[in-house]
Amino acid sequence: MRTFMRSVHYAVEGIAYAVRTQRHIRVHLTTTVIVCIAAAWARLSPLEWTALLIMCAVVISLEMLNTAIELTVDRMGLERHPLAKAAKDVAAGAVLLAVVFAIVVGILLLGPPIWQRVFGA
Repeated sequence: MRTFMRSVHYAVEGIAYAVRTQRHIRVHLTTTVIVCIAAAWARLSPLEWTALLIMCAVVISLEMLNTAIELTVDRMGLERHPLAKAAKDVAAGAVLLAVVFAIVVGILLLGPPIWQRVFGA
């Protein structure tokens, strides 16, 4: 149990570091709060909530992995290298793809009920 608690402690430290130092993590967290407020207002079903929360978790998790990759590559050396650039670009691309899909899921799930509540149609 002690090893598990130590692992949880390190994970929480990692999350805190990311929130404290990474602007994009804070943007994603703020967006998640806004999406949750919109979902509550739109009265989404539990399954729709699940889809939204999974997408938010995927985006935030990938952003944290992107940060870890960038930190690791930077630790290896600050000189420019094509493989270092590729590693950073691929990680950033993964975040971008997740964000695009999250936006699509958000529009599909939130669009119709919000439209109906605002315009009554």
